[in-house]
Order: sequence, then structure tokens, then C-alpha cells
Amino acid sequence: MVSRLIDLLPKLTGQNILQSFRAAPRRSFVHRFTMQNCIGLVSSLVLSLAFNGHAVAASKPSDTLSYLINQFRLPKESTFRLLETVGLFMGGIIFCVVLDRWFSDRSARSGNTPLAEQARRLKQLKIGYPEGMTSLEVLRVQGLLEKRLQLVGLSVTWSSFLSASSLIEALSNGTIDFCGGGGTASIFSQAADHLFVRVAKEKYTALKGQAILVPEDSPIQTLSDLKGKRIAFDKGSSSHYVLVRALAKVGLDFTDVEPVYLTQLEALPVFRRGEVDAWVIWVPYTVTQTRSAYPGRSIADLESIFGDKASLEVPTYYYAIPELVRDYPDLLKVILEEVNEAGAWAKRQELEAAQRLAENHEIDLLIVETLQQRSVERAIIPIDDQSLTALQHQANTFRDLNLIPKGVNVKDGTYSLQTKQNWTY
Repeated sequence: MVSRLIDLLPKLTGQNILQSFRAAPRRSFVHRFTMQNCIGLVSSLVLSLAFNGHAVAASKPSDTLSYLINQFRLPKESTFRLLETVGLFMGGIIFCVVLDRWFSDRSARSGNTPLAEQARRLKQLKIGYPEGMTSLEVLRVQGLLEKRLQLVGLSVTWSSFLSASSLIEALSNGTIDFCGGGGTASIFSQAADHLFVRVAKEKYTALKGQAILVPEDSPIQTLSDLKGKRIAFDKGSSSHYVLVRALAKVGLDFTDVEPVYLTQLEALPVFRRGEVDAWVIWVPYTVTQTRSAYPGRSIADLESIFGDKASLEVPTYYYAIPELVRDYPDLLKVILEEVNEAGAWAKRQELEAAQRLAENHEIDLLIVETLQQRSVERAIIPIDDQSLTALQHQANTFRDLNLIPKGVNVKDGTYSLQTKQNWTY
């Protein structure tokens, strides 16, 4: 009898059970939970009966059946037998937990997870990125997101755009599902009733990531000298806001200069030909990159204009289509986790580069420490009230200057997702 029970145990926990779960992959959670715990209870009972039966059989083979029946009664040697039975019962429960994990892992591999179901519905994830946005560039080049999503059969496509405003417009018309870019563009897009949701922001802004350039031989030396000058910048971009605030810093109004609305790609040859007096630019045209191909010198940057408030005043946001937020929350979480990981990778590379510079060259330690400090932490964080308050200040500024057709409320839940979740590992 005992040997038959022992022979039965592998069959209870093996192929027959697996076939049962495969036959009904869409059972409810309650049904699945009940089945697996019943298996655990049966396993506990079998282990208990088998162990105790084996012990008795060794001394009283002829009384084995009687002993098995008496197991359902409280033993006279209550303390020892109770502890022994409870221990074996707990062993069965542990076996049940292991079995549940095994089934869960197989279920995940077979695609029965919320992420896999969302991936099957979406089929393809379309991401847009602006030139020079480090975290998304790293994510694209390293293929970090593709490696993770290929497990659930979701493909990823990438498209580059000239400006953040064109990125958000592409979100609105369904060309892409997710992107990153400056916060200013979202104000103009919200005023134009484009459909998008702000889902996260970068924790820090590179202090040298934007600047105002003038030709090398220009007589312009300070911001005050910009009065009456022709200045090129991308309308509705963060460069637009940087110029407004830079002028205000020295008592000038936006009407004191002549704006020339050009994308960065369009503005480069115009600036080279000397057809504008200044150019408000951002990465990769700033002094943070190799600029041998780009003429000009900087008269101001984010640090000199905003000080330690640059990350609040000139933020970088991540955007998604409303459907991605509403219908694909697990997928959105994976995207943000991988964006964050790409930023962490970039940070490590910058620190390692600074360290190699110190080891291979006779460079003042202070210079190396400065390079390390300039290496921006590229973590992304949830959107909070402080971030939206600063963005609202931007929106109010543009409304007061009649640069947008109407006032906007950036805290509108339709446009900004506020969550307590953090994607930092």
C-alpha cells in the first residue's frame, strides 16, 4: 500500500498535472489557486502517510493498514507524533509553493502574463526620439528594450525627429507611441489640442546642454548686447523659453529681438553664413559635444541663466499616447524601466571615461573631479506637483506673450500622469 502511494506521488506532480493546466490555460485565478493548493494538501498527506507508514512497516509489517487508518486519529504519543505530522504537512505546503512557482514560470514563458497579453494586442511599439537625447539614443543603440520585449513577441521600431514639437504631434496623429523631449513643446502641443500624456521626467538637466551661440568674430559679448539682433531658434522648443528667460534676466523683452524661427538643422547653415546674429541651441550643438564642425562661441548656458533651478525650469519629459497609459500599463512600466537603465549605463560610461582620463594622462585631479560632477545622473522620476508647477509657469509666460492661443492647465490629468511609482532600480 505504501509503495503504491509513493509511486503515485510523481504522477500527481508531473506530466498529468501539467497536461491538466495546459488543457485549461485561461482558468480563473481562484480555480488555479485551488487546484495547486489541493495538490499541496494531497502531497502533504501522502508524505505524512508514506513516512509514518514506512516507519511502522519496519517494525510491524502486518499492521501497516491499521496504522494508516489510525493516522486520522490523534496519536496517544501526542507531542512527538503531532510535531512529526505537522512537520511533514509543512513540507507538503513548501512543496506546493515550489510547484506554484514552477507553474508560474512556465505560464510566463508560455505568454500567459499581463505583459504578454498587452504585447499581443499592440504587436508593434513605435518610439520617436530627438537627435542628441542620450537615454533614448543609448536605449536604441544597445537594443535593451528589444532584448526584453522579444520574450513576449513585441517588435520595436525607432524614428528620429528634428524637434520635440514634431515628436508630440506625431504622438497625436498615431505615428509613434512613445517619445522623449523638452517640456516646452508639450505646452504648445497642449494649446493646439494635440493628444498625448506626460508620463515621466528626467531627474536632472545637463547644465551645459543648451546655450546661446554667437559667431566667433561677433561684437556681442553679453546677453544685453542681443537687443535688436536677429536670433535663430526652434519655435515652441525649450530654446524658445531659454531665450525668453535669458532676455528677462538682463531686463529685455522678447519684443526687443527679432526672432528667426528655424529648426536646428535649418539654422546651422544660416548661422554659418552669418545671416543671424545669435543661435539658441541644444545638444548636440552645445559645448558638451565635439564642436569642431560648428562655429561660434557661447555667451550663456542653462547654468548661467537658471543656476541650480535648471532641472526644474528646463525639464526633459517622456510622453506616450493615451492608449499606452490606459490599455498597456505593464508595457509602459517596462519601457520606463529600460529608459532608466539606459540612463544609468550612460552615467557609468561617463564616469569610467573620466577615470581612464585620469589614469592615462597627467591631468589635475580637480579637472577630473569636475568632469565627474558634470556627468549628469540620467535617472527618470515620476511627475510631481513641483515639476508641473514649474511647467505651468512656462505656460503662463507664453500665454502672457501671446505666443500660444490660449491658457493651458498642465496639471490636467488628461495630459499629465502623476504616479507614486519610481522606475529607478
